[in-house]
Amino acid sequence: MKRIAVIPARWASSRLPGKVLADIAGAPMIRRVWECARGSGVDRVLIAADDARVRDVCLGFGAEVVMTDADLPSGTDRIAQALDRTGCGADALVVNVQGDEPLLPPGHIDAVMRVLIESGAPMATLAEPLRDQAALGALASADVVKVVCDRAGRALYFSRAAIPHARDADAAPPAEALRHIGLYAYRFEYLRRFVALGEAELERTERLEQLRALAAGDAIAVGLVEPADTPGGVDTAEDLERVRAHWASASRGD
Repeated sequence: MKRIAVIPARWASSRLPGKVLADIAGAPMIRRVWECARGSGVDRVLIAADDARVRDVCLGFGAEVVMTDADLPSGTDRIAQALDRTGCGADALVVNVQGDEPLLPPGHIDAVMRVLIESGAPMATLAEPLRDQAALGALASADVVKVVCDRAGRALYFSRAAIPHARDADAAPPAEALRHIGLYAYRFEYLRRFVALGEAELERTERLEQLRALAAGDAIAVGLVEPADTPGGVDTAEDLERVRAHWASASRGD
């Protein structure tokens, strides 16, 4: 089966419009994400753009670009449409690489692909353990998505709330506490089903798209990786500055 990484690159962002073209150490953010994907073991990397400005920049650094409709409701819909328009889906294994994750370790893309293949599940994602006392803050934060899994490593639930919930306020983080990493892999035939399902009530409540699969009774396999010492994705101007500072520090060897 062909392994394809698709990067949905949307121009309009409510908090940081045009962020995919924001400069990071002399290159647009979308190029940094593309380089991460190219550093993994996938067979092909596509950028699914919705704006000519993004398309032209991506073509300029040699990426394969597919234009998609600007009014699609989610990045997942954008990926499905891009694959349909190129005709390269069929029996492919697909990774959704977020266009605002310029520091994503390429090994994470390989890891989520392995989980998808080895589990036999239609969909896979990753999580990292929250191990120490500092993790209590992450558990309590609505900005950090948590996941709990069954013994087979399949997701039971994702939430912005603290799950599992420690009844005693001064307790250490539960051994099962996991921070979800927003990287998804799908079997292409399931990706089409996922898009066709439409938004679920739980998904609407938590604003977490992956709950659509659980609400439909579909399995999501979860692979565990070690925490990466990076600032994460870019949602705000402050996030962008943190990523730039991290990049500069790493380049200096600090």
